[in-house]
Amino acid sequence: MPLVVIARIVAAMISPRRKSPSAFVWCAIFAFAALGAGPAFSAARQAVDLELVIATDVSPSIDEAEARLQREGIAEAFLNPQVVQAIQAGSLGRIGVAYIDFSSRAYNKIVLNWQVVRDKTTAAAFASALRNAPPSFGRHTSISEAIGLASLLLEANDLDGTKKAIDISGDGPNNWGPDIALARNDAVAQNITINGLPILGEGAFPGLDRYFSNCVIGGKGAFIVVAQGFQDFARAIRNKLILEIASASEEPRLIRAAEQPALRFQPAPRGGNGRPLNQEGCENRFGFGPFGGFDFPPPR
Repeated sequence: MPLVVIARIVAAMISPRRKSPSAFVWCAIFAFAALGAGPAFSAARQAVDLELVIATDVSPSIDEAEARLQREGIAEAFLNPQVVQAIQAGSLGRIGVAYIDFSSRAYNKIVLNWQVVRDKTTAAAFASALRNAPPSFGRHTSISEAIGLASLLLEANDLDGTKKAIDISGDGPNNWGPDIALARNDAVAQNITINGLPILGEGAFPGLDRYFSNCVIGGKGAFIVVAQGFQDFARAIRNKLILEIASASEEPRLIRAAEQPALRFQPAPRGGNGRPLNQEGCENRFGFGPFGGFDFPPPR
C-alpha cells in the first residue's frame, strides 16, 4: 500500500478539531504502516468480482441494541446460502469486503479490513470476525465522510475488482462534514457505485428513502433497499447483498429470497448525462438526531 494513501486514510480519520490523533487512530497508523512495509506491499493485485465496503451508521440516533442488530444482520447475511451462492456465481467466484462503522471523521472506525470471501468457510470467517469485533459509537452523522473513507479503502487495497461499491445503511441524513452530494459525485467520478439501505420506522428521519435516492446513492446501477425498522434490517441487508453481488447490469435484477417479503427497490434518479441528479434537499440537516446533531459525549 503506497505511503501517500496510508497518510490519506489516517487523515480521513482525524478530526480537524483535534490537535492529535486518538488512541484508535494511532493504532490505525501503525497497522497501515505494517501493511505498507510487509511483503504484500509489492504483491500482485488479486482479481475479484466485487470490492465492497459496508458502512453502518453508529451515530447517536443508533442505540446499542440497534447497532447490534445491524452487526448481527450482516453477519447472518454472509452465512446465508443464497449470498454464498451469489458470490460463487460470479465470473471469478470471489469478492473483497471491508467493514466500517461511521458517524463523523474522528469516530469513524475500520472494523474489518479487506477480506476475500469465496465460499462458505471464508464467509463464516468474515461473519465470526464481525461478531467478535467490539462495538463502536460516535458523534454526528456524516455520510459524506463515510463515503470519503470508503473511497480511500477502495483505492488503497491490493484487489482488482470488476466492480467497486459502497453500501451505506443508516437512519438519518448527513448532519455534519462535507456536502453529501459532492462526496457522492466524487465517488461516482472514480467509477464507484454507492447503494443505500435507509432504515425507516419510529424516530427515523421523515422521507429518508427519498433522501437516500436523491442525495446518497449514485453510480452505475445504484439502488436502495428499505428496511422497515431495525428488526427488518437482517432481511433487507441479505437481499441487498444478493443484488450487489449478483448484478452486473445497468439496472440490478430483482432477486427475492423464498418466502421473504418483496424488496422495496428503487434505482438512482438520473440526469441527461447518466449521473444521479443533484436534487434539492441534500444540504446538511442539523435538526435531526439528539441535540439537533450537534456535539455531545458519545455513549460508552
